[in-house]
Amino acid sequence: MKFFPIVWRNLLRRKFRTIFTIGAIFFAFLLFGVLMAIRAAFSMGVDMAGQGRLMVIDKVSIINPLPAAYEGKIRQVEGVTDTTHANWFGGYYQDVRNQFATFAVEPASWLRIYAREFELPEDQRKAWIADRTGAIVGADTARRYGFKVGQRVPIQGTIYRRPDGGPWEFTIDGIYDSKIKGADKTNLVFNYQFLRETIPERSGFRDRYNWYVFTIDNPDKAPEIAAKIDALFANSPSETKTNTEKAFVADWAKQVGDIGKIMMWIVAMAMFTILLVSGNTMAQAIRERTNELAVLKTLGFGEGRILGMVLLESLVIAIVGGGLGLALSYTIITLVGDPTHGLLPAFYFPTPSLLVGMVLVAALGMASGLLPAWQASRLRIVDALRRN
Repeated sequence: MKFFPIVWRNLLRRKFRTIFTIGAIFFAFLLFGVLMAIRAAFSMGVDMAGQGRLMVIDKVSIINPLPAAYEGKIRQVEGVTDTTHANWFGGYYQDVRNQFATFAVEPASWLRIYAREFELPEDQRKAWIADRTGAIVGADTARRYGFKVGQRVPIQGTIYRRPDGGPWEFTIDGIYDSKIKGADKTNLVFNYQFLRETIPERSGFRDRYNWYVFTIDNPDKAPEIAAKIDALFANSPSETKTNTEKAFVADWAKQVGDIGKIMMWIVAMAMFTILLVSGNTMAQAIRERTNELAVLKTLGFGEGRILGMVLLESLVIAIVGGGLGLALSYTIITLVGDPTHGLLPAFYFPTPSLLVGMVLVAALGMASGLLPAWQASRLRIVDALRRN
């Protein structure tokens, strides 16, 4: 490091070239951070979904509700330990742009099965279970709209509409949180009994659920139990498709494509482009200093020292540009959060991806400077001094 002043002077020799190279690396790693956050948002449900939780939906489509009688039959299957159900409600708060996931569920069983994802104070838990028109809302949504415990919140239904055409009004009995990194804290979940008692019996939706969720005593038996349940309802008017929650969420995410793979391809292309840019910059810088390198060798600088100095120069450019890009992307993603206002509820920069970014910064610095550094270290003094 005692030769760092020489390296620093070389970096300042062509200030604009150095600044533009650092800027290119900066934007590449800023993009890297955003892409990794998007990748995490799309894979969040897959990573968090349980292998020990299974879902039952209609064989044709999840929008076709299943009879309420199915729940009792599912519960009787050997290996099933607990069950619950849910209906996708659809709706928005005040403006159609203010949409967030809203479900009608059975409160007690829902909280049992999703105990890790829905952390709720005991008094709020009891209040919700006892309140027919009650709801709980995620901490992120509550923060965004200023919801408070005890507040009456009007939600305009899009799938289930009130007979009088007015909005549905829910009492916020609790605000749930989660210690799980990336957990979805944007949902509003309310008591299914309120929905059941309000919609007309002739509507065809009463006492029918969009999906069932159940837990099993041994995750290794998931395929066997799933096959039993599907066989139980085979040849019925509402045949079923049963799978682990993890597999279901993965299939759902792939409907829009393999987002994770797409993000990684974009990152790879960006890194390759920046490698060419920074490698060309270093090669040009070495060509301009051929005579000076020969003088350093004449003064006793060995091949290893020349190699180290050029690599250090390349690393400084990569670390400054890449480090600033990662730092800014992490700061913006952490402070601003989901830029889509609810479409990507778990929008964050994962720590493993941040560490990968740091490794990529170092790798970029080494890779872009390795060939020019090797060429500089192998220069013959006589040949180098002959060059202009």
